[in-house]
Amino acid sequence: MGCLIDLQGTVLNSWKAVWVVLSEDGLEFYKKKTDSSPKGMIPLKTATLTSPCQDFNKRTLVFKITSEKKQDHFFQASHVEERELWVKDIKRAITCLQGGKKFARRSTRRSIRLPDQVNLAELYTLMRDQDDGVRELKLEQEHRVFNHCFTGATVIEWLISKNKARNRPEAHMLAAGLMNEGFLQPASDQSKEAAESEEQTAFLDKTEALYYFADSGFFCEGYSSDEDVLLKEEFRGNIVKQGCLLKQGHRRKNWKVRKFILRDDPAYMHYYDPTKGDDPLGSIHLRGSVITAVEFVPDAKKYDVDGNLFEIITSEETHYFFQAATAEERKDWIKAIQAVSKSGK
Repeated sequence: MGCLIDLQGTVLNSWKAVWVVLSEDGLEFYKKKTDSSPKGMIPLKTATLTSPCQDFNKRTLVFKITSEKKQDHFFQASHVEERELWVKDIKRAITCLQGGKKFARRSTRRSIRLPDQVNLAELYTLMRDQDDGVRELKLEQEHRVFNHCFTGATVIEWLISKNKARNRPEAHMLAAGLMNEGFLQPASDQSKEAAESEEQTAFLDKTEALYYFADSGFFCEGYSSDEDVLLKEEFRGNIVKQGCLLKQGHRRKNWKVRKFILRDDPAYMHYYDPTKGDDPLGSIHLRGSVITAVEFVPDAKKYDVDGNLFEIITSEETHYFFQAATAEERKDWIKAIQAVSKSGK
């Protein structure tokens, strides 16, 4: 299991985005997702986990791992659900290792008897297709708004309609396999309770049970009675995509990790410091913008930034340069931004 979260530097007390992988005996972290060797590893056998961590008042998404030598390692997730998933898996890993066992994710194929020819990763890619996959929605439930999610029943019906399953029981088996392997995550209280039950087929074929894709921009928010008054016009659009990118600064031309939230109607992309609060550092109005992949950006190589670059030129001819973690991620961002720039206000 791997995910981009924030790690606190021990020397400068700064936070940096890293790629983290939970292995069979520890937590490995990499500078970039594409790196072949980890920057470091935290053994979990003698470690203790604290969550939520109260050491940072304004950061509510932090959890702490303390090693045998009493060294504290702080990590920050991008949303509550992500933190809960990490904490659950790390706790299970620590329990296994302290019991003399190697930590390993349970075998989905053995537990629910999936046929050998079923490729869950390939199936997940088809489900994520923007044109023909499972549609991500903004759903309201129990005084909360769930962004970028879908119902359990929708997954089952999609599997049947695309001839991936012959009937609902067979589709339910595939959906459970996707959830057990981490491709689908529970979003609502009902789906979380079912997943925590440790049943082999804890996926719910219900319209009330909500789920989301593991690498989507899912987040949950409460209602605001003064929403129409408090929110600025540029924040009214639906969230289309969110995630972290490297962005080149306008003045110093240095590169920093920023969290981006892309909204439509009106078409804006806000960017944030992922280590701080919820106030954006700035916004880019995308209506009429030109978005293209580029192979060269001035001063980029000086900062060891090379590959997967793209550029946004706004209608006011302001240039913004970005770097994605992979070529596929760059392609997804360009496609999403282009669509918003054409359809949004």
